[in-house]
Amino acid sequence: MESSLFDQVTERLDEINENLSLIQLKTGLTFGTDSYLLAAFARTQKNGVCVEFGGGTGVVSLLCASRDKFSFIHCAEIQPYFASLIDRNAEMNKLSGKVKSVLGDVRDLTPALFGGEVHSVISNPPYMKVSSGLDNATPEMNTARREENGTVDDFCASAARILRYGGYFTLVYRPDRMADLLYALKNNGLEPKRLITVYPTAESKPCLVLVEAKKGASSGLVCSRPLIIYKSKGTTEYTDDMQAVYDNFSLEHLF
Repeated sequence: MESSLFDQVTERLDEINENLSLIQLKTGLTFGTDSYLLAAFARTQKNGVCVEFGGGTGVVSLLCASRDKFSFIHCAEIQPYFASLIDRNAEMNKLSGKVKSVLGDVRDLTPALFGGEVHSVISNPPYMKVSSGLDNATPEMNTARREENGTVDDFCASAARILRYGGYFTLVYRPDRMADLLYALKNNGLEPKRLITVYPTAESKPCLVLVEAKKGASSGLVCSRPLIIYKSKGTTEYTDDMQAVYDNFSLEHLF
């Protein structure tokens, strides 16, 4: 890539999965396993419209677009720099026809912004309460990690508002807040239908949960077998299940 495509002082350019190039802010959150797993878990709806809440660099939307999971993805982002970055990354990867940023607060989104109710919403939302833990090093990281611009209940309420009946809300979240997530989903008419718990190793505590909820569905939650990332502590060798995720861009083999 030409250096003129990004500011080498404040930004970095990385080659990532699915043959994508990604401009990332050096002082912001960078692409990680949680984002990849969310994109791989999102249910394919080739003729459907999707909205991502809290797009950041746009990586989850770009990953989904690269595999034609949806006909179009609106990537909602509250920070102007990142909204612009989403469009730059989409253009760089020749995906501008499938991914576009929407600058604004997730709590203010309405179906009219997207031409009507949508088929799917995906999100890697802020995991931490505003008052929990130490502040992050930069405002960008605080916004990405903390509920400064909406709680998990706010995100669920917004998803319920813009989803069509039978539409899906798919999230990646922290296990220690799973009770808050499941309550918020059900409280907003989004019934949890599928859940995957992710562990770094077989000996570790869980590090992530992936949840798919359906608007207006009846109760009935299916839990997969655990997804264990590495074969053993201190190594980078993936388990067969994790390697299958990368090979197939899917987690369906866990169910």
